[in-house]
Amino acid sequence: MDDILAKTLAEKILTNKSGGSRKTGEIAIASVDLAFVQDTTGPLTIREFKQAGFKQLANPAKTVLFLDHAAPSPNWQLSNDHIFMRQFAGETGCILSDVGEGVCHQVVAEKLARPGDIIVGADSHTVTAGGLGAFATGMGSSDIAVAFALGKTWFRVPESIMVQLSGCFQKGVYAKDLILHLIGKIGADGATYKALEFGGEGIPQLPVTDRLTIANMAIEAGAKVGLFPSDELTRLYLEECGREADYTPLSADEGANYQSSVNIDLNTLEPTLSRPHAVDNTATARELDGLEVDQVVIGTCTNGRLEDMQIAAGILQGRKRHKRTRLIVAPASPFVFQQAVKMGYIDTLISSGAMIIPPGCGPCLGLHQGALGDDEVCLSTANRNFKGRMGNPRAFIYLASPATAAATAVTGKITDPREVL
Repeated sequence: MDDILAKTLAEKILTNKSGGSRKTGEIAIASVDLAFVQDTTGPLTIREFKQAGFKQLANPAKTVLFLDHAAPSPNWQLSNDHIFMRQFAGETGCILSDVGEGVCHQVVAEKLARPGDIIVGADSHTVTAGGLGAFATGMGSSDIAVAFALGKTWFRVPESIMVQLSGCFQKGVYAKDLILHLIGKIGADGATYKALEFGGEGIPQLPVTDRLTIANMAIEAGAKVGLFPSDELTRLYLEECGREADYTPLSADEGANYQSSVNIDLNTLEPTLSRPHAVDNTATARELDGLEVDQVVIGTCTNGRLEDMQIAAGILQGRKRHKRTRLIVAPASPFVFQQAVKMGYIDTLISSGAMIIPPGCGPCLGLHQGALGDDEVCLSTANRNFKGRMGNPRAFIYLASPATAAATAVTGKITDPREVL
């Protein structure tokens, strides 16, 4: 293909959705396939929608309100927000995903996102759906209110950075280690308003569940989107979700123009963590070995999938959590929870001393179900470790893979999972 016509994934999707050829730097007014909010951003979005004088949704069947961040609600104020959102859903006919029905980003992946879609959400981790080849990005509440009403929005077509993956993961190394390594390499602002596009011979090594983990944290490097091609593994994932008809093959054109590229050999990666209080403040597990931990959290939209439960259960099988280290596990959706029960993972986790909490965001943003005390240290499989993120600015959060989290829960201190596998 002529390099002038060759397009990146970002250019290709925005071209398809805007009715005309688009290239980097241009403005695209594009149709929206899915718009959603959650219960910390939803009330403001609804108020903006009403204050702007909008009366109807452009597409109620593709508008979703998720009650997941405070699920179940820990106080009357948030309960009133839930009432407000339920009333709006009743008035407009949009979809309501109620308390206990799962984390928005996981449910979007399981039930709603399709390759080539444009998805906007009033949540920065909307980027997760890029693991399925969707141009998915977070926006402010007022922007989402407009998308609710008009069914379209505008973008500046982002420059793209190609992340070339080669090799395969070694034992004890997972997708979370890859994305933490990448963020540490390029920095928290290394991809600001860029598209992080993933390619190379390492791509067929990554099932969609890994891709979702990686895309989820593209925003932690400032990226507008994190995009994977849609391939046979995408089709298999959608088939497992009962949605094979939603599959469309999609890839960047050969000869597409990238602003820059980053090469990562998966063979060389080690278990990696982010240290307080920035995601790009990374170190290997070996470098942090022995640091005592008060609480371990396994779950969230980053690592609350069935495969994450399997990894954690595999390490915790026949072992107990350390007596000084609390262990909280939050499956990301009812489907994940049910399958984890069926496969015996939940029984293993409970036997190890874990507390299982309902599908939802749980302690990730500090509203409830695991807020930290002064000077406590938490190792979490979440995506952010900012000061105060888990409810206390005097606490310390480390981010890691489910394997590192499970190994740490056993020893009570940061532990390279390869030591216990």
